[in-house]
Amino acid sequence: MAVQGVEVWVGLGSNLDAPEQQLELALALLQPLALDDSLQCSSFYLSKALLTDSAHDENGQQPDYVNAVARMRTILAPHDLLQQLQAIETRQGRVRDEQTLRWSARTLDLDILLYGDEQIDTPTLTVPHSAIHSREFVLYPMYELSPTLMIPRLGELARLVKRCPMRGMRLLNDDRGESGVENAP
Repeated sequence: MAVQGVEVWVGLGSNLDAPEQQLELALALLQPLALDDSLQCSSFYLSKALLTDSAHDENGQQPDYVNAVARMRTILAPHDLLQQLQAIETRQGRVRDEQTLRWSARTLDLDILLYGDEQIDTPTLTVPHSAIHSREFVLYPMYELSPTLMIPRLGELARLVKRCPMRGMRLLNDDRGESGVENAP
């Protein structure tokens, strides 16, 4: 009998050190965490950083982010998955210390967005992700993969997408084909 696992959604983002390659490598490292061939990834999107960061240019502007969303089935428990994601971030040069700003530029950011239908609220993990409803760089890639998705506590993904403007986010030109964003509600 095949192991079913749980469907998880992971947000990927990078704006340092060849962001597209950072996401491609992260996807390769996520593959062993996924059951069978369950790993799927949205198109890559280019979006502006949430906040400025004086460490990057004279105007405090960070480089644009490359973002995507992956979904997969896994047998890892939520906190075990979080630990594995943080190990991938560290392997790719992510620095976590008291001096690092929460929204500072980074080589890689991996966030658990959804873990099945579970609602988790611990000091180290909140699922669904606490800002999922307002982040275009999460909602639109999720919609591309599953327009009928229901998000625990928040309802229909399509409704959330309707309420969230793209704020300049755009599909990154790559060889992944057409995005489902053009058909967003």
